[in-house]
Amino acid sequence: MELVAEYVGPNGERRQLRVLCEASGDADLLQKLLSGVDQMKELLKQFFDPLVQREAKDRVTADPDETLEGNDEDDAEDENNIDKRTNSDGPSAKRPKTPS
Repeated sequence: MELVAEYVGPNGERRQLRVLCEASGDADLLQKLLSGVDQMKELLKQFFDPLVQREAKDRVTADPDETLEGNDEDDAEDENNIDKRTNSDGPSAKRPKTPS
């Protein structure tokens, strides 16, 4: 028995990862499968760690100000929707406008 995973990169490159489900001694099929899953998890970690690190490095290098400061569009939107926020403990914290 074996486990197979296939990765398709952003440029369409395909890569297959295979693990044989073998366990030591007289293990039953479930033990062999669990052993294979553990091996596949480790293989996937080894495969994706460099990709994740490269992606993180590219994001920091691309625009460090945007990464550190975040996206200001969401902040402005939150300020515009302040009256729509709810307080689960009671009425809205915003005071109603009094007629002039």
